[in-house]
Amino acid sequence: MSNKQEIPKIPLPKGWKKHVRSAVLHVISLAQYTTISSRGWAADSSNQRVRLRADLVRANQEIALLREELRIKDAREARIDPHRRPHYPPLERMAILQLRAARRWSLGQTARVFHLTAATIASWMKRLQEDGADALVQLDEPVNRFPDFVRYIVQQLRTLCPSMGKRKLAETLARAGLHLGATTVGRILKETPVPTPQADKEGRAVGRVVTAKHANHVWHVDLTTVSIGSGFCATWLPFALPQRWPFCWWVLVGVDHFSRRAVATSIFAKRPDCRGVCACLGRTIHRLGTAPKYIVCDRESIFDCDAFRRWTQRKGIHPPRYGAVGQHGSIAVVERFILTLKQLIGQLHFVPFRRESFRRELDAIIFWYNEHRPHTTLGGRTPHEVTKKRFPENRRPRIEPRSRWPRGSPCARPWALVAGKPGDRFDVTVRFHGKRRHLPMMTLSRAA
Repeated sequence: MSNKQEIPKIPLPKGWKKHVRSAVLHVISLAQYTTISSRGWAADSSNQRVRLRADLVRANQEIALLREELRIKDAREARIDPHRRPHYPPLERMAILQLRAARRWSLGQTARVFHLTAATIASWMKRLQEDGADALVQLDEPVNRFPDFVRYIVQQLRTLCPSMGKRKLAETLARAGLHLGATTVGRILKETPVPTPQADKEGRAVGRVVTAKHANHVWHVDLTTVSIGSGFCATWLPFALPQRWPFCWWVLVGVDHFSRRAVATSIFAKRPDCRGVCACLGRTIHRLGTAPKYIVCDRESIFDCDAFRRWTQRKGIHPPRYGAVGQHGSIAVVERFILTLKQLIGQLHFVPFRRESFRRELDAIIFWYNEHRPHTTLGGRTPHEVTKKRFPENRRPRIEPRSRWPRGSPCARPWALVAGKPGDRFDVTVRFHGKRRHLPMMTLSRAA
């Protein structure tokens, strides 16, 4: 008898090769589904070691996926003939040399990473001291009438706060005492001017148009989802992940139309019903000590129901006003707030699985949004300055770094008087609310 055991032959279905590729995608998607479910349980565990382990595994997976993305992009670049590859502009050449110094790479290592030759990197190093517009390697230092240190400060602030556009950066500096126009900031950052996106016109609401006349007069209310992973797409039926924890959080937001203040936020593990929404709004009314006269929302079944209308009647609120069905921008105020909220949450390394952790991140964003973020609609003021009727920070005496600037000449809006004498140098201090680098706070002080 032979000692070797014969391997049983398992007949394969006909045409099985046609489905191997799609089966691989389905297996990966199912594995991610299982991983997210188990990781959510671990992140919500009462054992701190289990939570830390879950965070470490999640970070290692993200690093592996990013490396795979870079490998795919590098492979595509390597297949292009070297003479046909696009050239690096002067600013990116300087960035490559800075990264080489930080990583302590040799000429060969740098050339392999960026698909160049060692002779090219050596040529850049030799011509590093060239000046002028035709220099091979350049720094991002455009020329304008402001002193060099002003340009340096603006560029550093953009590095520290990459999510802030030129208009928001100009408004934030105005609150700190340095008045620059949005076009001046754009020129300093050496960016192609982009037309200011105009707010979408509000759709025609049902009934008479409601105009906010004071704080807590009109509230905008809406629901949104915040993905815990990278999205909801899945390759297997029903082609999307369930919109509930541990795949996403449901967030209820309420914004005061007059002051743009975020007045209400609540977190749900799944899509809430009308009772949960009313309970959150009721707690907000009790905390503020007042109820709005009008509530504006969309035609979602949670708001467009008899239960919600009865609740507003008991609270002394007029019947809900609904935005136009299927028309973008009909509830533009709360939609713009949700966009800002998701942009700030998107700068986190990971969206927390634990409700308490996500609640802390959300509270930090709401506080910074109401207290420190200037709003274009409010003339650069913050929601708390409007609600509490405080004197705007951007109207206080400003710092004028141009020594020959006439004191009586106007500055970038909003206009303000000059503190001290023109030509003063200053130091900028950037702090971050709760040590969160996506929530900056700036202050300027005269240099000694």
